[in-house]
Amino acid sequence: MKYLIVGLGNIGDEYANTRHNIGFMTLDAFAKASNVAFEDKRYGFVGHCRVKNAELTLLKPSTFMNLSGTAVRYWAQKENIPVENILVICDDLSLPVGKIRMRGSGSAGGHNGLKNIESCLMTQQYARIKFGIGNEFPRGAQVDFVLGNFSEEDRKVVDEKIEYVGEMIKSFCLQGLDRTMNLYNKK
Repeated sequence: MKYLIVGLGNIGDEYANTRHNIGFMTLDAFAKASNVAFEDKRYGFVGHCRVKNAELTLLKPSTFMNLSGTAVRYWAQKENIPVENILVICDDLSLPVGKIRMRGSGSAGGHNGLKNIESCLMTQQYARIKFGIGNEFPRGAQVDFVLGNFSEEDRKVVDEKIEYVGEMIKSFCLQGLDRTMNLYNKK
């Protein structure tokens, strides 16, 4: 079975450690643990690995967050990966820092990267892991917040949860969406 694992973020050093780049951070850690190097390819940075009998294509879109769907659609088609084998990892303002929630479908919830993926795939029926980044910002400062860095305290929580999401990725590929949600959404 083939899977497309997508971490959302923005390219460039100025975004490297921002809250909005939690998808990139998660895939970087997963790739490092799997001895995978990313290559600069069309629409993104791509790596390949195996988890038992599952073939994973890891994708960090280079299209910037709001146009991520173009990269997701391209790599899903290129690798012949069905939509039910796509997993997207992104930040979520509505969840406390470090809270993880996996869903098999649903609305974008105001997340422009997810909106664009939905538009390009023409469906909301793809798996996603939402990684809580909190919402401790004054009215009107949402952009500055998501493009800001984690506090030292929050970064410790995030680093711990990144490893947890790596286990969720493996479970999704080996045990499926429903089993993974049952195992991990309760914790």
